[in-house]
Amino acid sequence: MTARPLLALPALVTVAALAACAPPADRSAEAAQRLHDLFDREWQARLAEDPLAATSVGVHDYDHLLPADGVEDLERQDGLWRGFLAELDAVDREALPEAERINMDIFRAQLENRVADYEFGTYQVPFNADSGFYSGFARLGFEMPFSNAGEYENYISRLNAFPQWTAQQIANMRLGLERGWTQPKVVLTGIEKVMETHMVDDAAESVFYEPFKEFPVGVPEGERGRLREEGKRAILESVVPTYRLLRDFMVDEYMPNARDTLGASELPNGRAYYDYRIRHFTTLPLTAEEVHQIGRDEVARIRAEMDAVIAEVGFEGTFAEFLDFLRTDPRFYPETAEELLKEAAWIAKTMDGKLPALFKTLPRLPYTVEPVPADIAPKYTAGRAVGAPEGSTQPGRYWVNTYALDTRPLYNLEALSLHEAVPGHHLQMALSRELTGLPNFRRFSYLSAFGEGWGLYSEWLGLEAGFYQDPYSNFGRLTYEMWRACRLVVDTGVHAMGWTRQQVMEYLAANTALSLHEIETETDRYISWPAQAVSYKIGQLKILELRRRAERELGEHFDVRLFHDAVLSNGSIPLDVLERQIDLFIAEQKNPPARG
Repeated sequence: MTARPLLALPALVTVAALAACAPPADRSAEAAQRLHDLFDREWQARLAEDPLAATSVGVHDYDHLLPADGVEDLERQDGLWRGFLAELDAVDREALPEAERINMDIFRAQLENRVADYEFGTYQVPFNADSGFYSGFARLGFEMPFSNAGEYENYISRLNAFPQWTAQQIANMRLGLERGWTQPKVVLTGIEKVMETHMVDDAAESVFYEPFKEFPVGVPEGERGRLREEGKRAILESVVPTYRLLRDFMVDEYMPNARDTLGASELPNGRAYYDYRIRHFTTLPLTAEEVHQIGRDEVARIRAEMDAVIAEVGFEGTFAEFLDFLRTDPRFYPETAEELLKEAAWIAKTMDGKLPALFKTLPRLPYTVEPVPADIAPKYTAGRAVGAPEGSTQPGRYWVNTYALDTRPLYNLEALSLHEAVPGHHLQMALSRELTGLPNFRRFSYLSAFGEGWGLYSEWLGLEAGFYQDPYSNFGRLTYEMWRACRLVVDTGVHAMGWTRQQVMEYLAANTALSLHEIETETDRYISWPAQAVSYKIGQLKILELRRRAERELGEHFDVRLFHDAVLSNGSIPLDVLERQIDLFIAEQKNPPARG
């Protein structure tokens, strides 16, 4: 069934709204044709260079392959992206209508980011504190199609290609070791456990064996035994030894020689790298000092709201004592994983019922609630949205971390669920996939400032939807918002201002009700993933600013459903582009086109 044409929404900027400044038709059509030809060729090259990405977007021509990440491959790819940039420079931007200029600007940013990543050498650190190429590979059996014998053979081929791909990653990490471009040593504690999870003696115990436990009707009975045996052999002869090799490399070579410093600014050319990462993740020309101050201001504002909740519940004691009470009182923690998952599912399902009052357009793809996979749970965040592979029969997934239940407070669960499931990431990502009329590089892209900003805005939106009735849950919402505000302070603190890991942890512990375990895992995440953490609050502040602008300009004619559709109906876009789109939306709502 064809997805609904979301670009026909009344909340969108119409052709009529842009017609006044449109260039001459012939010149415009020629430039747009040239531009889209470039989009199409680059998209095909992108998928050919990244077979895993091709699978995820429903292109299965490369399902038997893994990416080529050797030094020569990466140099060749850099040449490709630079060549596309040169072609883009030759396109007559002034001849394009506004919608195509937006496409062009986003496309340029994507290419420039890839070129910058190669120049800085980010490929030499192919992992962070909670995930990497090795943990993503373990999801392979859940992300590939398995409807016939050929698709099983593709999967087996990828299992057998894992040693070569990992060897390329190790070679790249050795280059990083040589020039001091590594993860900080302090965030690597326990990382070997991820690899050890996959070092099994019995192939049937491996997560990679899951597709062989049950076969679809499209696989003939006579083929199933052969595929099982080939799968077991690939697991035991290719996958398991490779995880063992990687574990040994990490323990014996990488960890002992990783850098003792923390901040990105302490890497070679590090301050330029961190400045680039701030621009990349926020999509705005902000400095580390500006981000830091925004964080300080937000921390002060949110703290006042938190103090009001403490007074509401009648707690007698200091702020620190209240946080200790929240972290230690068993009433706030689930006794079983099932209890935590059921509570998360109940919250998410309750929000499902609120969505028609908040959105005119909803995605077709459903989602489910599942625990974070055991192999990554110990160092993983509290929850995450996981999209479904394009064209698959799978739902979206809202992962909830059930590891160490005494560190998973229920008072945070409403905010977490609204952020990761609906109206947050699942709704936003599913709608983006269903858009028509956008080039593929936009349909399948994810900009952190937009997506994470929307997720944090979705937590706040729960207030309008009637959530957070319990004051402790409202405090949980505030502590999640405070957490994101603190990120602006601690991320810039550690990467640009010389903060220590202990300073980061103490700042988070003093200002949020996060469990101490979560504070530790989050701290290591920020240290190992420079600037990603600042995107949440910056994005939320921009969306809230634009909503208030729309409310002020439209007055009683403001419709929150149309506003939300306007925000989401162009996919994941830079914040400056979003501002342009909302200004046009406001203008159109004030002066709707005449109806014939």
